Amino acid sequence: MAPAVPETVLRKRKRNEQWAAAKAAAAAEASAKSKSQRKEIFKRAEQYVQEYRKQEADLVRLRRAGKANGGFYVEPEAKLLFVVRIRGMNDVAPKTKKILQLLRLRRINSGVFLRVNKATLNMLQKVEPYVAYGYPNLKTVKELVYKRGFGKVGKDRIALTDNSIVEKALGESGIICVEDLIHEIYTVGPNFKQANNFLWPFRLSSPKGGIDKKRLHFIEGGQAGNREHLINNLVRNMN
Repeated sequence: MAPAVPETVLRKRKRNEQWAAAKAAAAAEASAKSKSQRKEIFKRAEQYVQEYRKQEADLVRLRRAGKANGGFYVEPEAKLLFVVRIRGMNDVAPKTKKILQLLRLRRINSGVFLRVNKATLNMLQKVEPYVAYGYPNLKTVKELVYKRGFGKVGKDRIALTDNSIVEKALGESGIICVEDLIHEIYTVGPNFKQANNFLWPFRLSSPKGGIDKKRLHFIEGGQAGNREHLINNLVRNMN
């Protein structure tokens, strides 16, 4: 006669079997969800590419039309700014220091995206000697998010290595992947505030050879202030 199996062992076996079954069901559900989500993400990415190409083609067409009529096409004002801090904390006035903190530029070579509006431009005017800023293009936005992108999850700084990180934080806003995040930032969409707050300030490298003439404005041959579309060259050197 075989020895009786203790009741505690039987309970443990049953519990382990239930856990294994629940784990397998959850894995199958997650796999199915991931498969359907991949299709949706791919579809959205294709839509964004078509949208960007259409915008570029429209811009070229309008420029040519303006030139053909003996004039020129006035492009719409930019909606997005990228701001990089280029100077440290020495001899910073308290008000200037507070504005830099509000802009989340607490350390040198850090950068953030900002929406172009009157309040933002007024703040930038007060801290202009300490920052360089301008209008980033799509390539710059993509390179920053993919290479230097970190998300704020609770109080932690998490690298954007998986779309699930973005979905957990911004799924309620309809942003489920990194491509959605890039599109929302670049187009300054209705959920720009949530998307931008989710992104941790970018920690850039010092450009090769350093940054010279920091105390002079860009139009004086220096580095500080508004450099419009030339900000893309600076960010590329620091990324």
